[in-house]
Amino acid sequence: MAFSDGTAPPPEWAAGPAVPPDPDADPRSRGAEPDPHDWARQIVLRQLTAAPRSRSQLEQALRRKNCPDDVAADVLDRMEEVGLVDDEAYAGMLVRSQQSGRGLARRALRQELRRKGVDDDTADAALAEVDPHAEEDRARELVAKKMRSMHGLEPHVQTRRLAGLLARKGYDAEVAMRVVREAVREAPEHLRD
Repeated sequence: MAFSDGTAPPPEWAAGPAVPPDPDADPRSRGAEPDPHDWARQIVLRQLTAAPRSRSQLEQALRRKNCPDDVAADVLDRMEEVGLVDDEAYAGMLVRSQQSGRGLARRALRQELRRKGVDDDTADAALAEVDPHAEEDRARELVAKKMRSMHGLEPHVQTRRLAGLLARKGYDAEVAMRVVREAVREAPEHLRD
């Protein structure tokens, strides 16, 4: 049988097998009305699969997907009950990873926690675990690493650049200047023979 424009329909073998609907596909694209709690749960689980998140970050993700606030609260409360959402554990993990990986000090870590939506009490508890001696040792490591690329510069230029580095990482001015002065003073190029 030909179409009205005179062309013949493709043979059955060219059409290929019928594709059954994907059960994991977005229910909104299948025409079915999804359960809002189930939909919110899927969003949260996808977010947590990608990376750890704070409750605030998950709330924002649900808001971006137009999830009703009451549904979001119910789902996130349940996720907290079962331990999938835990701001205390998240804050501790973030502090440890950012301190060891990026060398951030308490002030910068507090800003990072605040940016991620962690409340101040939870942030304080996580930051209480930071050892001041370990923080100063990390500052020394950062300065020693940077000093390798600053060979030949005047001591005042090295001091200024190193102090700026530590300030951006959130180190206290007193600690930063003590560590920087030691490093510049003990640099082989500045030692007198």
